[in-house]
Amino acid sequence: MHASSALHADKHHERDSVMTKLRLAIIGAGPAGIYAADILLKAEREFDVSIDLFDQLPAPYGLVRYGVAPDHPRIKGIITALREVLDRGDIRIFGNVRYGTDITLDDLQKHYNAVIFATGAVHDAALGIPGIDLEGSYGAAEFVSWYDGHPDYPRTWPLDAEQVAVIGNGNVALDVARVLAKHADDLLPTEIPGNVYEGLKTSPVTDVHVFGRRGPTSVKFTPLELRELGELRDVDMILYDEDFDYDEHAREVIAGNKQVLVIDRVLQQWRQREVGQASRRLHLHFYAKPIGFVDDGEGRVGAIRYERTAPDGQGGVIGTGEIRELPVQAVYRAVGYFGSPLPGIPFDKRHGVIPNHEGQVLHTKDNTQFYGVYATGWIKRGPVGLIGHTKSDAMETVSHLINDLGNWWTPSDPSEAAIVELLRSRGVEYTNLDGWHNLDAHELALGEAEGRTRVKVVDRDEMVRVSNRPQ
Repeated sequence: MHASSALHADKHHERDSVMTKLRLAIIGAGPAGIYAADILLKAEREFDVSIDLFDQLPAPYGLVRYGVAPDHPRIKGIITALREVLDRGDIRIFGNVRYGTDITLDDLQKHYNAVIFATGAVHDAALGIPGIDLEGSYGAAEFVSWYDGHPDYPRTWPLDAEQVAVIGNGNVALDVARVLAKHADDLLPTEIPGNVYEGLKTSPVTDVHVFGRRGPTSVKFTPLELRELGELRDVDMILYDEDFDYDEHAREVIAGNKQVLVIDRVLQQWRQREVGQASRRLHLHFYAKPIGFVDDGEGRVGAIRYERTAPDGQGGVIGTGEIRELPVQAVYRAVGYFGSPLPGIPFDKRHGVIPNHEGQVLHTKDNTQFYGVYATGWIKRGPVGLIGHTKSDAMETVSHLINDLGNWWTPSDPSEAAIVELLRSRGVEYTNLDGWHNLDAHELALGEAEGRTRVKVVDRDEMVRVSNRPQ
């Protein structure tokens, strides 16, 4: 059901006189939270809406700012759309506010009628194979946070490996492989932070190996992501003939799926390229299931061990029993993101999400609705889908929120001033929309001084200081 028609589907409830204003808190200022706010404000409804958007980071946009490689120019279009929503001025932003400490569930129930959690999934999913804890074994999400200048991650990264493995066949795996293989100077036109540039510039890497347990027709990345790999300067693309002996099922997939057809064409073109001239090589290994990391004798990764797989004729793979080892000194695990539990809110530990029915949060014990509490985005459905999914996801959640009017919380102090007073009384140095404009302008000025588009401020305290400085 669309949010715009949600009220009309529930007209038989004479509830309009009970509550004429919705005070809503949204936890998470990434695309999921911003889209939910925008959809609700544009929905056909019979009550006023006042929305406060909270984020633990001083700047908005979530994974669009801190989870996408800096050399993706198309992301700027997404940020432009999100900026337009925030710049209307009908959504208040409170940045640098941590849910669970700076503001609690009890606080939300006291000052709001409902809350939507849009906290996403920012940690690495587990990969249970031997050697996972060796030095040199890294989660891709942590590496992405480092090269995107996330303020809560170290400023340095141990880039001392000549041979590197990346596990995964999704877009994040390709992002990580591309950043590792790309020459640092070629990232200067982007908004890559200065400390990241300096770190990558000293990297001795010569070979990056990407491992996927299935074949080339089963990859999860998009043609655009794949093409970008082939455009890297001074990097040879290495593919292996044994991975392209397609079975009948693979040929049918190529013939019936345009995206797979394009991916196959790109890969086949790379197979025809002459290699051997570049200083770096990016290898794509298909039908290769990682089964462990080998200790080099000093507690570090010395090799990756994997099993050669084979197609099962139905799109899946089976193990062949053939075990191989490849010398590497670092491994990046890009096997998916995983959500984090939130104080006072039910959590599904197996799937890393808040248990819910179409965005209505459910109690874990009896599966009944947790009234007043909603979820949207990756914390609702897991880390799958693109921006388009996030919009439809928010629409579904907002529709239920509107129809649940009779079950909203009844706050004791719903005034807009109350939450400001609360944060100030706790000494929370929050940032707002004007503060984000200050930080945005400051980063653009830093970039202009260096002949670049933007230079991100990485330090949290500096972000807050720049945001809140007097004009």
